[in-house]
Amino acid sequence: MTLHRVARVTNVPEDRGLEVQVQGSKILLLRAGEQLRAYQAECPHAGAPLADGAVCNGRLTCPWHKAQFRIEDGGLCEPPALDSLKRYPLEIRDGEIWVGDQPLSDAHTPPADDPRTFIIIGAGAAGTAAAAALREKGFGGRVLLIDREADAGYDRTALSKYVIAGEMPLQEVPPLRDEAFYREQRIERLQGEVASLDASNRTLRLIDGQSLTYDAALLATGGIPKLLTLPGADLPQVFVLRSRAHAQQILHSASAGQRVVIIGDSFIAMESASSLRQLGLDVTVLARHAVPFAKQFGETVGKAIRARHEANGVVFHTQGNAVQIEGTNKVEAVRLDNGQRLAADLVLVGIGVTPATAAFTGLAKEQDQSLRVDGAMRVADGLWAAGDIATFPLNNQYVRIEHWRLAQQQARIAAANMLGGDEHYLDVPFFWTWHFGKTYDYLGHAEGWDEVEFKGDPYDPPFIGLFGKNGVVSAALACEMDRAMAMLAERMKQPLPWEEAWRLIRDTP
Repeated sequence: MTLHRVARVTNVPEDRGLEVQVQGSKILLLRAGEQLRAYQAECPHAGAPLADGAVCNGRLTCPWHKAQFRIEDGGLCEPPALDSLKRYPLEIRDGEIWVGDQPLSDAHTPPADDPRTFIIIGAGAAGTAAAAALREKGFGGRVLLIDREADAGYDRTALSKYVIAGEMPLQEVPPLRDEAFYREQRIERLQGEVASLDASNRTLRLIDGQSLTYDAALLATGGIPKLLTLPGADLPQVFVLRSRAHAQQILHSASAGQRVVIIGDSFIAMESASSLRQLGLDVTVLARHAVPFAKQFGETVGKAIRARHEANGVVFHTQGNAVQIEGTNKVEAVRLDNGQRLAADLVLVGIGVTPATAAFTGLAKEQDQSLRVDGAMRVADGLWAAGDIATFPLNNQYVRIEHWRLAQQQARIAAANMLGGDEHYLDVPFFWTWHFGKTYDYLGHAEGWDEVEFKGDPYDPPFIGLFGKNGVVSAALACEMDRAMAMLAERMKQPLPWEEAWRLIRDTP
């Protein structure tokens, strides 16, 4: 291997990385205490430039989706990345940094030396993250991944943001893991659906009659889109969006100039409104609320996002509820209870999901059909749950949060505890949403607040806003403020006083 001179030690800042080039490869230089480290410069999740991230408390936080890595060894701490950073050889000679052009070897497939069988039901964000974490943490036994869909888990967040906008071909939706990973890590994939679960005997039965026993199991079945129960809701042009198959159906039917009525103002509904408008359709949103996302983002940002949609031609209807989808063999209109009639060629329903727990009849369920877990994500002895189906303790209350990254965080905690650990959720929830070319990042979980303040204008990004209660930051919301949000993603794991938060934001370059 050849070493290449890339920078001087004094060039590497304290609070972030420095990107350099070695033989056409991008490499990130980081300070780890008195030492320097060299890692791949792009996040293994979606290729974000890690030099735009932030270093805090010994961790490097990705600027885009807030994956976190230990600066000491590049080890993965938080998803949505599922891999640690590749590390490169580094030497210091007379104050100058020399880096190798090939990453260090990182063979970490555990030996098959464990007789236990761990079953993961669901291969989406949570299930795939759990399978990867089990191998990462050294489990050498059998890992069986059961999923309704035939294909391996994929990045479902791309469907509403990019695929139905025509910006990303369906076949290019990124897999969460490639086929080589499953093969090399000896993770068995089985297409199937659970018919029943006997937690006391650690046995489950599939609808095809197979019976499987396990030593530990994770339930990660996600959500099922809520359907309309109106006359005409079974017409072929009435859609939901949760899977690649759903996206394919929408794209097959949708074309520029058509009229689509989107029922609901959920995140999926609003992202779909943005995407289908970009695809060239006339978009009407039949919204439950005059201000979208006001509960999560507050009135100011909710109004700004609605204004962005309206500036791009989306029409909002906030009076009246759908009572019928009109049409004989195809959709013609949506009729409301106030007598209005919204002409339509397609209808997209985005009114939320129901936890996919119907098969788990022997388990106690919450009113919304979710499963209550303890802080370790445990449902019962030998059984864990993560993601959209889990109601879990956060800030002294039980909540269910439908976030992609949160599902992966919970799954990694469950995996550690399936192996005998005692990990609990101590992180900060994070999600992002995409509307007409703008990404809005949200950190925290604020049920209510008594203080809100913005730097910048939500109507004209970039901006960042903090939501606080009793002088402590409850949540942060931003657009085009990646490094500040990366810093807050780590710092908000402990109570963050209001003034200190604004000081951090001001001091983040």
